[in-house]
Amino acid sequence: MVDHASEESPREAERDAGASGTGSEGLPEDPGERVRALVERVVEALGLQASVAVEEDAEEIVATVDGEDLGLLIGKHGGTIDALQHVAFRAAFRGREDRKQVVVDAAGYRERRETALQRMADRAVSEALRYGRAVELEPMRPAERKVIHLYLRDNTDIETHSEGDEPDRRLVVTPARRVGS
Repeated sequence: MVDHASEESPREAERDAGASGTGSEGLPEDPGERVRALVERVVEALGLQASVAVEEDAEEIVATVDGEDLGLLIGKHGGTIDALQHVAFRAAFRGREDRKQVVVDAAGYRERRETALQRMADRAVSEALRYGRAVELEPMRPAERKVIHLYLRDNTDIETHSEGDEPDRRLVVTPARRVGS
């Protein structure tokens, strides 16, 4: 004979988990630990053999995934890891007013991509100045356009702006207009 009175419903179990330091989603209360738990769940769900390290400072929480064959986690053009980063940010600060940046990286992808974007920006600047015309870069996500805008912001020989609609929005590098030219 089964004693049904001692069995908890899933909702009761979830409530009890909240009382023991985890949120209603089964995630810890601490934002950094929420990021770790979420990224670990995704790594496990993808069947990857990888570890997750989290570092936190006053400005950001960085989750770094190390392991073999992390291409599935990164996704085509970084789409999967960017989506995971967005979800990790939302989960980390759900119901909180104090927020900071969340970065999810795998196998050094973020640094490699930033370097590639800077090379692309340098080529666009060279071409814009050489031929005296606007140079459009490939369509990219807002975070990637921001990297290039910030990288080129101190270059007084050129101007940057974005054109188009998502997902085909692209950054444009134009020679700076000179006063009196």
